[in-house]
Parts: sequence; C-alpha cells; structure tokens
Amino acid sequence: MKKFFLFVLLATGVISSFAQEQVPPSPISWKASSQKTGEKVYQLLFTANNEAGWDIYSPDSKFEDIPAAFLELADSSIRITVPLKAEGKGVIEKSQIFENASFEVFKGKITLTATVEFTGDIPAVLNTKLSFTYGKADEFFPGETTELAIPLEGGIAASSRILIPSINPDQPLQDCGIAEEKEDSSILSIFLLGFLGGLFALLTPCVFPMVPLTVSYFTKHGSNKEKGKRLAVLYGLFIFLIYISFSIPFHLLGNVNPAIYNEISTNVYLNTAFFAIFIFFAISFFGYYEITLPGGLANSANSKQGSGIAGVFFMALTLAIVSFSCTGPILGTLLVGTATEGAWPLTAGLAGFGVALGLPFALFALFPQWLNSLPKSGSWLNTVKVVLGFIELALALKFLSNADLVAHWGLIKREVFFGIWIVIFIGLASYLMGWIRFPHDDRNQKISMPRKIIALLVFAFTIYIAPGVSNTKAAHISLVSGFPPPVCYSVYKNPVNCDEPLTDYEEALKMAREQNKPILIDFTGWACVNCRKMEENVWTKQEVQDLMNDYILVSLYVDDKALLPATAQQVYTTKAGSTVTIKTVGTKWSLFQTENFNATSQPWYVAISPDEQVLSRPVGYTPDARQYADWLKCSLDAFEKNKK
Repeated sequence: MKKFFLFVLLATGVISSFAQEQVPPSPISWKASSQKTGEKVYQLLFTANNEAGWDIYSPDSKFEDIPAAFLELADSSIRITVPLKAEGKGVIEKSQIFENASFEVFKGKITLTATVEFTGDIPAVLNTKLSFTYGKADEFFPGETTELAIPLEGGIAASSRILIPSINPDQPLQDCGIAEEKEDSSILSIFLLGFLGGLFALLTPCVFPMVPLTVSYFTKHGSNKEKGKRLAVLYGLFIFLIYISFSIPFHLLGNVNPAIYNEISTNVYLNTAFFAIFIFFAISFFGYYEITLPGGLANSANSKQGSGIAGVFFMALTLAIVSFSCTGPILGTLLVGTATEGAWPLTAGLAGFGVALGLPFALFALFPQWLNSLPKSGSWLNTVKVVLGFIELALALKFLSNADLVAHWGLIKREVFFGIWIVIFIGLASYLMGWIRFPHDDRNQKISMPRKIIALLVFAFTIYIAPGVSNTKAAHISLVSGFPPPVCYSVYKNPVNCDEPLTDYEEALKMAREQNKPILIDFTGWACVNCRKMEENVWTKQEVQDLMNDYILVSLYVDDKALLPATAQQVYTTKAGSTVTIKTVGTKWSLFQTENFNATSQPWYVAISPDEQVLSRPVGYTPDARQYADWLKCSLDAFEKNKK
C-alpha cells in the first residue's frame, strides 16, 4: 500500500507531464472521412495505414467487457446510433497473453465505420478520438488513441475569434504609469513561504532528533575541527541544492509550453490524486501507520557516506530520503501551491525550504554551544506531527475543491467547504485541549498552558469562519480568501454576496457597443487563489465597485474544462506556427489571452474600448485597492479621450 501511494505521487506528477513527449508514436496511422446518409446523420469511416502488418483487434473483441476499439465524440449533443464496427471479416487468432483466448484481428488494411446523429447544429469539422488496440505475438498495445478531425458536409464553420489584430497591449491609448505586480516581491514572498514550510519540517520527529546527532559527527571530526565545520557547511549547502533540484523539470517544461504550469495545477486527475495522497499523509501523521520510501534507497545512499565531499553529499541525500514521511506532505503542498506561478517562483519556494532545513545543521556545527539551547526531543514532537496532520486535512480539501470547480461536479460548494473546515479545526482544537488522543500520544501527558492558548486561538478561528456556511453578508470571510470556492458557487439559490459577470467575450463586446462602455476583461481561473482574493478583498471596496460599474465586466476562465459545443471547436494555428485543438472553454480563453496579450498568469486585467483597442497597460494581481482603483480610473479617462 505504501509503495502504491508513492507510485501515485511520483507517477502522477511526472508521467502526466512528460507522457506525450516520451511515448513513441504508434506505427499505425489513421485517416478519417464522412458520408452524409440522412438529415443530421453521418457515417464516419476510419482507415488504417498498417504497412508493418500489426494485428489490429476488431471492435467486437473485448477485454473484461471493454471493446478493443471505440470512439469518443466532441460533446453530448452527438449520438452514436451505430457503434464502431469493422468492414469485412478478420482472422481469428489465439492470444499468448490471454491464455490462448480467441480474438478477431486484421493483419493488413482495416476500415472501421460508425454512424452518428446530431441533435443540435452540425459543425464543419467533427473532432473525434479513436481508441484502438494492436499487437503481434507476445506484444500487446491496448488503448492507443489518435485524434482525428473529420469534415462534415453542410456543417457550420467555427466562428470564434482568437487573435484580434487591433489589440496591441504594448501600445495602449494611455500610459497610466501603474506598474504590474513586482515579480521580485512575489518571488520573495514565495521564498519566505517555503522557508516557513522548512521550519515546520525541521520541527517534525523525522528531522529534529537528527540535528544534534549530525552536528556531533562534524564537531568531533577527528583532530581537525575546522575541516569538520567546513564539511558541516557543505552538508547544509547540499541539502539546499537537493531541494532546489526538484524544480529543474519545471524549467524544462516551461521552455516547451509556457502554459504548462496552469495545466498542471488545474488538472482534475492531479488534484484528485493529491487529495487522496494528502489524506493518506494526514492519517500517517496521526500515527496510524508510517510512510517510508523503499529501504533500498536509504541503504544505498547511506552506504556511500564518508568523510569526503561525496560522502557528505550522500549524508544530505540520506536525510532527504529518511525524512520523507514528514517533509513529503509539506513539500508536496509547496510544489502544487506554487506550480501556477512558473518555474522561478517554484525554485524560490524550494530554495526557502532548503535553506530552512539545511541552515541549522551548518549553524549548530559552527556554534556547537547553541545545541544546549535546543529543547529535548519528547512528546511535543508528536504533537507537532498531529497538528500538521490536521493542517494536511484542510489542505487536502483545497485540492478536491480545485478538481470540483474545474470539472463542475457541484460536490464542494462554498458552504460545504466551510462546513468541513469547521469540523477539521474543531477536531484540532479538541486535540490540543487533550479531549481526543491518537495512538502515539502519552495518555498521562499534562496539557501545557501554551498548548491551551493555541487551542483557544484555533477555536477563535473556527468561530471566525463559522458564518461561511450562512447566506448572509457575514459569509464574506476575507482572511481565507482564495481557499474556499467563489461566493457564487453556493448551495443557496440566491447567494447574498454573488454578482455573476458575463463569461463570453463576444457577448460582452456586443453589450459594450450598445451601451458605449469600455470592457474590463478579467482573465481568471476556478482554481486561482489570487483571483478570489481580488474578487473578495479588492472588488468589494466601494471606490472600486463604483468605477467597475462604468465597465462591461467579462470573466474568462482559462482552466474551465467544460466542452465547447461541437460547432465552436476548431484547430487553431498560433502566431508561433503551432497548432492547438480548441475543445474546452478554458483552452479557448487561455489562447485568447496568450495570443492577444502575451500573458499566461491569472488574474490578468485588460481594459479595452468597444472598437477593441487597449486603453492602458494590462495589470495582474493588485492587492492594493487604491492602486487598482487608480488603474480603473486612468483607463476610463483614456476611453473618454478616445471618444472625443
């Protein structure tokens, strides 16, 4: 079970990112065409190019009730009336893999057909995904997929605009002189967040007891104590470098696809997997089982330890491995939480984590007398671990909420989120008061006054967020803005604080021309924390609200996984010359942002005129309400001057 969850943690994050680049192309290629056979009825034909003579399994062959070949269509408005089938007869062969079970296969050319019926408008091009299975002798490749665009006679061409020639963010009608969010300050804040995470990790039972043991190794380094101190500093540096190295793949991915960070952080499967993994970690923190990396890794690193530079490196690597059960959840939270920001902010967060974890080893080796001031290991370490377990539960819910928002499942509405958090924090406060215990707790331990004070603070926080389950003005909980779902994602039919904007650019443009108002484009995301902070802490300010009333507001969700109607799906060629298949709402607006404004981050605010000219330079996350109001006013001034 432990190895399974470790596999999920590593494989989900790595394989999902590299899968398309690493998997070799299938030796079988397909061509697709269509024939109109009735009113809104088409027969689809798929012909394989199988020059290598692979055995292609017939759609009638099934593996555990799953067809060897099947078809996925663009959206639910299209109905398959005749399922996928092969023309002609294949060869019946026995499979070595399935204990000589018989299957129908085609060794050369094969044509598959299916009949579909449209209940709505017919697109000019139908995007399909064909899954098929092939093999030969003891080779077997199930579930191979290929995406095919099939022209349809009499279909309606997609009319959605992506690149708008008149939009030029580098030449706004007015220079408002308002700087975008400073990347340096953002990176510094992420570094400090990582540093705080590293301090938490340092106080866990997996790491804290190792500080005096490791430091004593360096301070008693034979007769050459100066060398021991140098090696201790090197040890701390290696810890720092090991954690920094975790960000290298993100730099490589970013060079290939700048939008990959948003895709990773909003991926439904990744967020669901992290929810399950963090729940697993939390239960481990409560003491019901231990999570460890495979023993061979630690033993291998440990066997290479020595007194030289290489030996010190492997000592640092051993620490990273054996402390995984405590540092893993904290590090995982940091990785996922900063993935949307880009490679360098992610590196900054890992740098902060590495500094906090490695610096104490170096400092205590340089100043060994400080060791006397360290508290002794004891039951307080287990208390820290259990508290982290409750925090992991709260963070796990955020991952499930992200998946729920992006996929529109409707499971974790705002009030449900707050309700679960209230239960979690009541549990945490009760534990700190000693009313509930976990397996590794000392039953005779007296509850100290500092622990009671922390429990009271947790109770106070729980009372603070309690109105979040109500449908009142008090449900606006600004302190945790960004973590719960948006105010409009509610169990109540008419949420008090909800004012839903438009979500389609063309509709907003039409209204702007009718009312002669500028457009405020809000590039946002369902899983965007800073977007919620802006909406709940900045947009709610009266001076900002008054100015926003003079705009036509349109919120474009770049992470929305809802499928576009088949008539709106298209294959788009970007300015850089690459082709992108636009199937979802999020892909459409993400391309709209990158193609017109050369930006990939959210939130991202753009003010444009009804004739589609940029009024002022776009801005990103602006937590200062007065600064944001100044930008809105400046953009309105540019609009008024342009009218004259």
